[in-house]
Amino acid sequence: MRHVYVHVPFCRRRCSYCDFAIAVRRTVPSERFVERIRQEWALRRSALGAQTRDAEIETLYFGGGTPSLLHPRDLTSLIAFFRDEVGFAANPEITIEANPDDVDGMSAALWCRGGVNRVSLGVQSLSAAVLEWMHRVHESEDGLKGVALLKDAGLASVSVDLIFGLPEGLGADPADDLRRLLEVGPDHVSAYGLTVEAGTPLARWSARGTVAVPPDDAYAGEFLRVHETLAEAGFEHYEVSNFARPGRRSRHNQAYWRGRPYVGLGPSAHSFDGAVRRWNLREWARYEATVRSGTDPRDGDELLTAEQVDLERLYLGLRTREGVPPPAPGTPGDQVVQAALGQGWLALEGAVVRATPEGWLRLDALVSALTTSPDGG
Repeated sequence: MRHVYVHVPFCRRRCSYCDFAIAVRRTVPSERFVERIRQEWALRRSALGAQTRDAEIETLYFGGGTPSLLHPRDLTSLIAFFRDEVGFAANPEITIEANPDDVDGMSAALWCRGGVNRVSLGVQSLSAAVLEWMHRVHESEDGLKGVALLKDAGLASVSVDLIFGLPEGLGADPADDLRRLLEVGPDHVSAYGLTVEAGTPLARWSARGTVAVPPDDAYAGEFLRVHETLAEAGFEHYEVSNFARPGRRSRHNQAYWRGRPYVGLGPSAHSFDGAVRRWNLREWARYEATVRSGTDPRDGDELLTAEQVDLERLYLGLRTREGVPPPAPGTPGDQVVQAALGQGWLALEGAVVRATPEGWLRLDALVSALTTSPDGG
């Protein structure tokens, strides 16, 4: 298992659009969390057996939630734990997600010293009105300051998250946010379209009619403007929502998109061994009590069928610049591809078919058409 994900569930506040497994805490139980991850690893390692033998970690990703709420001492002690227990490959990618208001010169320096070489910064917007609407706790200028501080600390790669497709009344301008952010030199950008998830404040506002997401054409226009802005700045659009300067792709996420096995630790974390996907208990309190008692916190698992594996390979392949092999000439799948090539939604490059930005806007429909053709695409 060369790829490890650790879910850190703690947040100061739940964002209006968030349906992730989080635990809102005024005081974060940082030491207890680290101890539970160590305990879960001990529980899991015997089950993983040969999969961990002689396997060095290539990517270690702390996601959330808000990993930057962990005390730097505890975060870096967990990195050292994995170094001692498993070992790291040469030039590992060690990422933490962080909120801009958690970044200062001291925390950035401690993260670097402890082995972190990539930070994904949850900027989301540079508009004070938008941040307030999102229930974010940082100020509008904190995103710019955070990128600059991380670069000054010597981080090998700094990524920023932005959200587009926001309600029109907020006056959001993601392309303008990007232009301002590019001035402080991020290496990677993840741009996500706003989605309405059940159980969130946004879902309640939408149901009451107090918030309306933009129509499809406005959403598409914003997506393409983000693409054009970053392409002009020299970024490669290498996955639907992800853009990178040369050599700065997220290696951890690429492993996931390529179907590589990975271990997930922490509440709600998912794991995949190439055939079986498993997931942990979602709530922090149940997870902690279960692990503390010496019991595996698994909440469920699923053995993927050959058809599911093929569908994921097709979907994830078309989500990325990797693309997929084209269907055999003259087959129904080939007819779907030829039609999409003519409309500019797909491009044939060498031995693979890749989605264009316009095609990514129609990805679900393209995959559906390919998988419902008699030859399976």
